Amino acid sequence: MLPHVYRMSWGIVGAFIGYFALVLLIGLYFYKRSSNISDYMLGGRQLNPAVAALSAQASDMSGWLLMGLPGSLYLLGMSEMWIGVGLAIGTYASWLVIARRLRRYSYEAGDSITIPQFFENRFHDESGLLRIISSIVILVFFTAYVVSGFVSGGIVFQTVFPGMNYTWGMLICAVVIIIYTFMGGFKAVAWTDFFQGLLMLVAVFIVPLAAIGKLGGAAEVAVMANSIGPGFLNPFQTADGETISWVVLVSNLAWGLGYFGMPHVIVRYMAVREARQVRTSRRIAVTWSFLALIGAIMVGIVGRCYYPDMFSDAAGAQTVFLVMTENLFVPVVAGIFLSAILAAVMSTADSQLLVASSAITSDLYDRFSKKEIPERRLMWIGRIGVMGIAVIAALFALDPETSIMSVVSFAWAGFGSAFGPVVLLALFWRRMTKWGAFAGMLTGFVLSILWNVFWAGPTGLYEMVPGFAAGLIVSVIVSLCDNEPGQIIEREFVAATAPED
Repeated sequence: MLPHVYRMSWGIVGAFIGYFALVLLIGLYFYKRSSNISDYMLGGRQLNPAVAALSAQASDMSGWLLMGLPGSLYLLGMSEMWIGVGLAIGTYASWLVIARRLRRYSYEAGDSITIPQFFENRFHDESGLLRIISSIVILVFFTAYVVSGFVSGGIVFQTVFPGMNYTWGMLICAVVIIIYTFMGGFKAVAWTDFFQGLLMLVAVFIVPLAAIGKLGGAAEVAVMANSIGPGFLNPFQTADGETISWVVLVSNLAWGLGYFGMPHVIVRYMAVREARQVRTSRRIAVTWSFLALIGAIMVGIVGRCYYPDMFSDAAGAQTVFLVMTENLFVPVVAGIFLSAILAAVMSTADSQLLVASSAITSDLYDRFSKKEIPERRLMWIGRIGVMGIAVIAALFALDPETSIMSVVSFAWAGFGSAFGPVVLLALFWRRMTKWGAFAGMLTGFVLSILWNVFWAGPTGLYEMVPGFAAGLIVSVIVSLCDNEPGQIIEREFVAATAPED
């Protein structure tokens, strides 16, 4: 049961309404500025470096940044920081290794605007098999992912506004996301993510810093944190002093592998205006992620010192940011900072809805239609796809007991295992073949699900580790057993990977 510690305040209500009005106005602004399917799904490859960077990172972090991670740290201490460390490393590695090359190669390979389309064009797969399986992967995992976002939104409303029914809160959040994604497409999503990312970063620092001031300063907080347990501030021990196992450490760090195959993140690389601007985007993205993760860690540790005995389970602990915010600030300011949680939730759900919609529109309907479809009709099919997936996700999200962290963990591992190895090999190994990509993708997809169901519990090993490794190995073996790629594929690889002037 979540603690209802908030008092209804028109200041908080006004801040929420203002926030919703802003994102809806952004959607309306870009409604008339999306003239074709490339605009709607990829922003016409015209994102400036800052928008691309913050959009990628805000769409990645979700409510986990301000709810899940601080809640885990509140209960178990610094040993829970390793997922954040893995994500920070993965963010840097992904922007450094694949971003620039994917921007160039996706354009070289038939001006691909979606990840499934890039796979098909990269390997000249006329059968459509790569598009089909990659679209299935996207629809399965993103529908689950959007469910977690809607559940997070419902919990926020239920906690902030005493007496509000969870279902109504969840539906309000879902409807706002649907409207601005429906109207403005990729540009609206990217620009709302940009502003949401800024809000998240400000809030995640100001709230714990204000609490530190109330508690008497950093030195006093350190003394209080040390008194909680012998290992609370030790990243290699649990709060009660037990050393964490290597399996736990590897599993948490392995979250970073997911970035190489996360469609709603890497599609931002494809949307940067020019390949040479990726370096600027990388610096902004890495800086944002590093600071945001530090802030989230502070929220969890400082929150435990501020409310030492208030929460005893994960459901309550994940609301520590909300509780501190309401008690530290006047209603209007509290409302603005509380909107940061909605920003975290919405900046992820909108991106996932759009990518899932593109799987239906560009990767299945348009690809296998026997007649040419006008651009305007494709855009409306995309909008209908957004609504359809959102409705399905909302039906699953009606259960407030849905474990947000479990759903996110499952989807993250699925994408990383299915797409990560294939993306890396497609960009850097000219010997990679269509059947190698197909086999690797299918292996990662199936193994991540089977491991989650049957072996994750007994072994304690996160399914990303075996899923990613198996997908990589199978892709290489099948490609080497297959015929070498044709001359056209070879020429495109050389053109896309040649040194830039």
